[in-house]
Amino acid sequence: MQRFLKPWLVACLAMLTSLAHAQDSKLPVVASFSILGDIVHNVGGDRVEVSTLVGPDRDSRTYQPTPADADKLDHARLLLVNGLGLENWLPHLRAISHYQGPIAVVTEGIRPRMIREHGKLVPDPNVFQDPVLVKTVVSRIRDALIAADPAGRAYYSERALNYTLALDDLVTWAHKQLAPIPPTRRVIFTAHDDFGYLGERFDIRFITPPSPTRTRELSAWEIGRLARKLRYLGTQAIFAENTTNPQVVERVARDAHLKVSGKLYADALSQTQEAVTYLQLFQHNIRVAVSAMKSNR
Repeated sequence: MQRFLKPWLVACLAMLTSLAHAQDSKLPVVASFSILGDIVHNVGGDRVEVSTLVGPDRDSRTYQPTPADADKLDHARLLLVNGLGLENWLPHLRAISHYQGPIAVVTEGIRPRMIREHGKLVPDPNVFQDPVLVKTVVSRIRDALIAADPAGRAYYSERALNYTLALDDLVTWAHKQLAPIPPTRRVIFTAHDDFGYLGERFDIRFITPPSPTRTRELSAWEIGRLARKLRYLGTQAIFAENTTNPQVVERVARDAHLKVSGKLYADALSQTQEAVTYLQLFQHNIRVAVSAMKSNR
């Protein structure tokens, strides 16, 4: 009996060794936030092991690095970040980690739109609201992965091309969804200026408070002014965001005698099935925006 078991044991041990080797041979990569992590996974496929620092439904701007995040980075061979001021915590993370590897800024080469924050013009980091710009991001991810893993050049290039074609399809689909909405009715209210790239690409006007509300409360006068503006414009499309407190949106909607239309995703995926990938996130935003804007006067 024993002599018949030995070949099976040898085969099983060989298979386990092979699986362990395949796991160990994957390129360990860290992405700064959930949307970026998803796209890196799509380009990297089976050749990469992706860890994400700022997870789903978490705000990258208010994130604080932890020792566990530093440990993730210590075991990585590549760090991919958005740039454009989204990861202002990066110097602190590097200070508490021992990471000495390359850092790839995936927005390199993109000319950002400028927004006003605290009296200064700063780059808008939310480039993922425009799938056309995401094609540049995909090419930066591809190049960074090839530099870290030259043997995977053909593999990464093919997967990047396939994802780029999916982005082209996404843009075509979005234009078709928006086509029935006249430009004068493409108006949406959000609490933060996070959807400017989406507005510029698809001719949607986003109404936001005149200054950032992540770190302060709006006054009753400001709430009333915004509510009057929405009534004047006939805007029914009012959205909260998944990573921030909906209180500002709810107060403006209540003052305008309107209902909040739902939730948009700015710079984080969802923990639910609604937007667990970037492609799903974008489709969700377009669907709910179109539905709400049809009610605009």
